[in-house]
Amino acid sequence: MKKIAIVTVNYNTADETKKLLVSLEKIKKDTISLEVIVVDNGSKERLVLDPKDFSYQLQLLYSEENTGFTGGYNRGIRQALVDGAEYLLLINNDTIVDPLVLTKLLEPFETDKKIGITVPKIYFARGHEFHKGRYTEKDLGRVFWYAGGAMDWDHVMSRHRGVDEVDHGQYDVTEQTGFATGCCLLVKREVFKKAGLFADNYFLYFEDADFTQRVKQLDYDILYVPAAIIWHSNAGSSGSGGELHDYFLTRNRMLFGMKYAPLRTKIALVRESIRLLNQGRPFQKKGIQDFYLRKFGKGSFFD
Repeated sequence: MKKIAIVTVNYNTADETKKLLVSLEKIKKDTISLEVIVVDNGSKERLVLDPKDFSYQLQLLYSEENTGFTGGYNRGIRQALVDGAEYLLLINNDTIVDPLVLTKLLEPFETDKKIGITVPKIYFARGHEFHKGRYTEKDLGRVFWYAGGAMDWDHVMSRHRGVDEVDHGQYDVTEQTGFATGCCLLVKREVFKKAGLFADNYFLYFEDADFTQRVKQLDYDILYVPAAIIWHSNAGSSGSGGELHDYFLTRNRMLFGMKYAPLRTKIALVRESIRLLNQGRPFQKKGIQDFYLRKFGKGSFFD
């Protein structure tokens, strides 16, 4: 039996986390040994769970402070590796899974040793679509959030294929993809050993893009597997828009782009950073300032 660890992070969203854990009960576990690791990442009220309430092995880790997406997941990943996990499923706590998600994500690894990561088809959870008035009742729960993705190097942004489209089977081919979203990805053990964990200097946002690039540089393939399905509530723990997004997206886009983007894009980023320093919103300006001052991780956002 394969030893699988599922790692998720809770930050002030206990109800969402508990819904995910209930949905994990339905995962088909015939050929796997499953451990679920929940990292409570400095929540105002500690997450309380009783492992006896679940059919799988549950381990709850506590952090005394919010260490961000990177710190929270890295804590869980390290524990899973110590526990001997052969594969690690990293998944946002504001998701619900199909019972076959692990089975389907594991299948490609059996036949191709070049695969380092597999990613599922991700729908918006019902009622969490960006454009709610666009869809009929029967469309809800079948609107794409992610059907594979790619990095747009001209704009230094990750692009989700199919986002906002209703699923009519148009993205039902298992194939390589250029960007593995941190929302949900299955990673084999050796990838973390060779590529390392998430880079803590990001704290939040672009850490998955950075990890994707490091994995690709090691010549591993990243595979989109449409038979594996989850539903995502989208920004359940971080909220949507606002100062947090302005700060971390602005700063980390510079950090990521200046590391990986082609020269002409780097020049464009510098020009844009000057414009934002003069005309940007307050936390965009702060993000640019902290990039140049090399204030990473939490930076000065919480000061």
